[in-house]
Amino acid sequence: MPIATPEEYNEMLDRAKAGSFAYPAINVTSTQTLNAALAAFAEAESDGIVQVSTGGAEYLSGPTIKDKVTGAAALAAAAHEIAKNYPVKVALHTDHCPKNHLDGFVRPLLAISEERVARGEEPLFQSHMWDGSAVPLAENLEIAQDLLARTSKAKVVLEVEIGVVGGEEDGVEAEINEQLYTTVEDARATVAALGAGENGRYMTALTFGNVHGVYKPGNVHLRPEILKEIQDEIGKETGKDKPFDLVFHGGSGSTAQEISDAVDYGVIKMNIDTDTQYAFTRPIVDHIFKNYDGVLKVEGEVGNKKAYDPRAYGKLAEAGMAARIIEACQQLRSAGTKIK
Repeated sequence: MPIATPEEYNEMLDRAKAGSFAYPAINVTSTQTLNAALAAFAEAESDGIVQVSTGGAEYLSGPTIKDKVTGAAALAAAAHEIAKNYPVKVALHTDHCPKNHLDGFVRPLLAISEERVARGEEPLFQSHMWDGSAVPLAENLEIAQDLLARTSKAKVVLEVEIGVVGGEEDGVEAEINEQLYTTVEDARATVAALGAGENGRYMTALTFGNVHGVYKPGNVHLRPEILKEIQDEIGKETGKDKPFDLVFHGGSGSTAQEISDAVDYGVIKMNIDTDTQYAFTRPIVDHIFKNYDGVLKVEGEVGNKKAYDPRAYGKLAEAGMAARIIEACQQLRSAGTKIK
């Protein structure tokens, strides 16, 4: 099956770290954006990760329903059906979930996976993110411990955030200051609480100046060398090379060198949302400007059905988003690395 099994997902992550590449993790909000991601992965010959945030899941359930679990489950069901037509492996992930949404998002979805695994089936999602960046580190890790105990039994990978990402993501805001840089002490506390793999696999979003949102290159001051320092120091203490499976958040506006350095230091997953949102929307705007009279009913006319048919601009939007994802696959070096 194109949706990765737990074993295949672990193989994907292991291959990325061993081969010094990272998977683009694409936020989706519809079957159209899901289609764009799958088409891009296939063309780039890259396995990949499709993810849904709390806001994306709520939107997927329908604007009048606004049920995050329903939306996420619907996305997973659609992905299982649609992805089987593509020659790549895809993992399903839930993105940023702050404390106030745990009981209405991650924990119910995890319960579904626990029930599925108990029946001998695969989990619904392959990984979940707990975003504890807005709470004290001790509380962050205490909650992470509880979640890791459950995810490991459900054959699911946990993602944690140690540090703070600036900007705004689905209503979670953080200032741009020194808190954006994770310390060695933070990383040491993480290993003390969660282990180094023996208690279950987890990915770690260590922050090195990351900021969510739209920024031009140079406006965000990333320090990827922090990742190397932490990997080296904790590696000495655990006896493992690059002990953390790292995740890169807030990558819009990053330079090619910053991304390359981060991957060299152990980043195996990079979230991509802002750039793909723009890449999806830009062709729609272009289509409407060029077909203004056809899209709108002007002065009693009926317009041009071929111009306002949602499929006309929807295909263009998917192609634009797919092109941006292919670029990400090439930049993160995952192009051409799909599991045979």
